[in-house]
Amino acid sequence: MTSTAVSTAVELVDAPLLYKGKVRELYDLGENVLIVVTDRISAFDYVLDPAVPDKGNILNQLSAFWFDQTAELMKNHVVHTDVEQLGHMIKDKELLKNRIMVVRKAQRIDIECVVRGYITGGGWRQYQESGEVNGIKLREGMRKNEVFALPIFSPAAKNDVGHDEDISFEMMKQSVGEEIALELREQSLKLYRFAHGYCDQRGIILVDCKFEFGLLDGEVILIDEIFTPDCSRFWDKEKYELDIEIDSMDKEPVRSYLAASSWDMDSKPDPLPQEVVEETTKRYLDIYRRLTESQ
Repeated sequence: MTSTAVSTAVELVDAPLLYKGKVRELYDLGENVLIVVTDRISAFDYVLDPAVPDKGNILNQLSAFWFDQTAELMKNHVVHTDVEQLGHMIKDKELLKNRIMVVRKAQRIDIECVVRGYITGGGWRQYQESGEVNGIKLREGMRKNEVFALPIFSPAAKNDVGHDEDISFEMMKQSVGEEIALELREQSLKLYRFAHGYCDQRGIILVDCKFEFGLLDGEVILIDEIFTPDCSRFWDKEKYELDIEIDSMDKEPVRSYLAASSWDMDSKPDPLPQEVVEETTKRYLDIYRRLTESQ
């Protein structure tokens, strides 16, 4: 790992910039796309300052790890993660070596595929209001953080601007067609069950997660990122309890700091204190080590 934070790679990559998201930057390589994962961090729809050292390294390496672990379950978009293969295109190979991924171009399916193993977060809020999650009727009397008898699939329609919109499976079928909808649900549940079992052996609960899929030559493949702290919720098994707000193994120090501050949430907040940045880096390093070092 490196202590140098990378807030953007635009000056370090000699290729056309296709897209700049909150964290990732995509560069056009012709048949393929170069993904560079920066150390930018977002919360409550704002990109915050300063960047968090090592966050991008960890997210990229965790995704690469999980894509490799799940390759036999489902094909994915990864071509390679070797910065040396990019030659002079990368102006600082040492700085970017752990944060790049070359992937095949796929047509994104505009559905965020969410699997929930426990009733918490947005699922809990839906249940309190309606007794349902994404149109799925649940039994009465469930308690916050309770495990589902079987994981549930709760899709969302992707919006590039603003929040994704929770939808029912029936609405998903109308959007992408029944055949693709059934395949995405089946694959998402299968991937979740695999990773949940893996995490469980390492004292970690995979609470919920989201996937993105794309079409390549008519075949559905896994794209974007998987089972990172930015697209999944992890709990330490030793901290699991019902009816409380469990501290998740991700950027929780940032969210907690902002929630306790006087920030009005209507404008970009002031820079994060150094101790919050350092604690966030520690969180990302901890989940990375616990998931990968036993290999």
